[in-house]
Amino acid sequence: MPPTCGDVPVPDHAPGPTTVASGRPPELLRPAGAPGITLRRRSAAQALALNAAVRANLDHLRPWLEWAAEAPSVARTAELTEAGAAAWDAGTDFIYLVGLDAEPGRVIGSFGLHRRIGPGALEIGYWVGAEHVGRGIATSAARAVAGAALALPGIHRVEIHCDPANTASAAVARRLGFRLDREVDAPVRAPGETGRKQIWVRERRPPGP
Repeated sequence: MPPTCGDVPVPDHAPGPTTVASGRPPELLRPAGAPGITLRRRSAAQALALNAAVRANLDHLRPWLEWAAEAPSVARTAELTEAGAAAWDAGTDFIYLVGLDAEPGRVIGSFGLHRRIGPGALEIGYWVGAEHVGRGIATSAARAVAGAALALPGIHRVEIHCDPANTASAAVARRLGFRLDREVDAPVRAPGETGRKQIWVRERRPPGP
């Protein structure tokens, strides 16, 4: 199963809750363990490449992500990219696009941090293109994004939410040391979903003595 999780707002997203982070994560992340991979803050200049990546991966993403039911237009992707930029500036959501140093301008996935699970916490959502599954990209990128989240002022917890049938996403959470906190009922919004949702949690470690 594809290493997708949550309902990453690419392309279908509007700015999240009005809760505002007091800091911002770095706009560029280079994940350890995945040489040649970068995560950059999503920008309008990447809208065309993002649209192409989403369209190329619809069959891969559709089982788990509601927004992948239909192919987005370039105009729609551009519109939502602008909304995502405003959300970053407002401190409510932080969206990164995954790229390859060897192929500048190409998008192979997306990772997001979302303030929609209450104070002091951020939810990680993500997807990686089908041809890049199994290379450790999702795990390395999620590790980098989680670290950036827990370094923010006032953030003490990060979560990954996924359907129990999406075993690849659960495996990423497990490899990163997230604990399965609970499993709850959830609306079925995508074809592969079961009506249940796992909540994986990782908390900031307290400072040493």
